Amino acid sequence: MIIIPAVDMKDGKAVRLQQGRADQQTIYDADPVHAARRWFDSGAKRIHIVDLDGAFDGVPKNRAFTLQILKAFSTAAEIQIGGGLRDEKIIEDYIAAGAARCVIGTKALEDRAFLERLTARFPGKINVGIDAKGGRVVTQGWVSQSQTLATDMVRGLSSLALGEIIYTDIETDGMLKGPNLKQLAEMKSASPFPLIASGGVTTVENVKACRELGCFGAIIGKAFYDGALDIEEAYKAAAEK
Repeated sequence: MIIIPAVDMKDGKAVRLQQGRADQQTIYDADPVHAARRWFDSGAKRIHIVDLDGAFDGVPKNRAFTLQILKAFSTAAEIQIGGGLRDEKIIEDYIAAGAARCVIGTKALEDRAFLERLTARFPGKINVGIDAKGGRVVTQGWVSQSQTLATDMVRGLSSLALGEIIYTDIETDGMLKGPNLKQLAEMKSASPFPLIASGGVTTVENVKACRELGCFGAIIGKAFYDGALDIEEAYKAAAEK
């Protein structure tokens, strides 16, 4: 399993939110490029970049920083980008600039044709981010609750040339209380694609639990920034047989 440190950007800064709430924000670095370098220097093979302004507003607002990160690190580590990617040209530009994966969230639920075009153009380079509360998909930067079950959504994607599925349980995200292993197990069983766990991974035991479930990767943010989890220990736990 791979460990994927996260850099969430809002207003040009590296931040973390609790349960996706914009009013529950902690600023960790005034320069998101510097934050990305910290994880690159730690040996990360992939870094997860999220434009939170884009997730809330539907249009990426931190593109300059995203492009700086791609220029600095994309030849030596995989850079995975999400947050407001609802325009085909922006995704094309990010992939041309070196993005290994672009993550589609809201648009994947709302516009199937859009997702079909992207996966046909960029096979294996498009990930779908499924964010859920109570097992049901949440969109528009986690402020709009749908009635679609996350497991039903992922099953419906089986015909597409996707890379991976990123599953975030928003009730655990940023809370440092562990992931929702029950929901992760259900998603792992339902997903025809490799599954990346996101939300609540806080301890070495959490990392091992995700690995034992068969997750391809785990995205970790707040636990690393706060020092609750040592990144070297996380790498070791993820690699254990």
